[in-house]
Amino acid sequence: MFTSLFSHRDYLRLFIAQVSALFGTGLTTVALGLLAYELAGADAAAVLGTALTIKMLVYVTVAPIVAAYADRFPRRLFLVTLNVVRAAVVLLLPFIDQVWQIYLLIAVLQTASAAFTPTYQAVIPDILPNERDYTKALSAAQLAATMETLLSPMLAAAALAVISFHWLFVGTAIGFVVSAALVVTTRIPNTGAGSAQSSFMARITVGMRIFAATPRLRGLLGLNLVVAAAGSMIMVNTVNYVRDTLGGTQSGVAMLLAANGFGTLLVAPALPRILERLDARPVMMAGAATLITGLGSAIALSTASGGEWRWVAAVAVWAVIGVGTAAVLTPTGQVLRRSSQAADRPALFAAQFSLSHLAWLLTYPLTGWLSTTAGFTITWAVLAVLAVAGIAVALRMWPRKDPAELTHLHEVGTIDPVRLGDAVRVDDRHWLHTHVFVIDAEHPRWPRTERPTALAA
Repeated sequence: MFTSLFSHRDYLRLFIAQVSALFGTGLTTVALGLLAYELAGADAAAVLGTALTIKMLVYVTVAPIVAAYADRFPRRLFLVTLNVVRAAVVLLLPFIDQVWQIYLLIAVLQTASAAFTPTYQAVIPDILPNERDYTKALSAAQLAATMETLLSPMLAAAALAVISFHWLFVGTAIGFVVSAALVVTTRIPNTGAGSAQSSFMARITVGMRIFAATPRLRGLLGLNLVVAAAGSMIMVNTVNYVRDTLGGTQSGVAMLLAANGFGTLLVAPALPRILERLDARPVMMAGAATLITGLGSAIALSTASGGEWRWVAAVAVWAVIGVGTAAVLTPTGQVLRRSSQAADRPALFAAQFSLSHLAWLLTYPLTGWLSTTAGFTITWAVLAVLAVAGIAVALRMWPRKDPAELTHLHEVGTIDPVRLGDAVRVDDRHWLHTHVFVIDAEHPRWPRTERPTALAA
């Protein structure tokens, strides 16, 4: 399925660079949870919740600023430098012995990641201008993330049988170094200089303005909350649930995280073909419903008494959440690309990066602190309520009928007449125009369908 995609030399190298960095990050995910448990014991969930909250704060604040300035730097050099910074920070993690040191290093590490991820995401559509190739690339990216989620815990479990978890951080650093080396050998086009003429505030807010004005993107905000609610349960509570409730070991933590990745692996390869036949909306809504189902099942599991069967049930629940996560996240890049001009795409990807992590900023500390004080059942019930609210917002904001081409009005003098060659003059002040519609400088507001129809009549 990906043969034609991987024939693109530059994309292939970037993809391998992504996989290398992902596998390193996956080892850190396991090691960080175990480090928190070593330092804080039963309070590990609160420590993880705080650390991940710091991560989200950095993501929400740094990404838009990076989007405003990233086109002033060579993107290849920028990505390589960020990988080197991440490798250096991760190498310090095995030597810490205080909780506050976790927080400090996480802040530095995630600042680099907040700059790296949206820049990398915005590079891919420039390298793969063909829509079909780009759709396959989105699925390949999700599949890579899935394989990391599935295989990294397995590798970690095998490694933990013979070495301390501190050595997993070394594996992370190696992943970042390999990623940097591959990016160095890749031809990455720099962005145009046109956006450099805009003011700082205009450039930092353009992605947010596109989100606010585009109905499908407002719906995406609700789906971000669903993913964050279910994902926080996985990321924050797995360690304590396995160690304190199921009585499992470090390897058990890795196994349950791998089950979540396996669920994603079940559906990710099929999504490109599905998205060729269906719009993104029904696929993503089905994924959100699956996540809510997983949360509901987790609540039921948390009320059950002891028994080996709980391991089997937990594996199934974690896998169901992986399925839903893939169905929501894989089409997201396609939705963003459809909703923006090429010049605005880096800003829009950065806006999605920040806004999606704003949802995690709510759910991470809530999950960590609430599970420490009130237990899993209440915590997961609250997360399920948030997820239901998220899908309700998505269904309300994202219209069921969402055509690419829209008929809309332009007032005389607000757009270059050359751009109106196929438009219809309806009166002294207005032109009626139909084309693929996205929010940009010439189209600052989403059109109302009734106004053009009435004027045309």
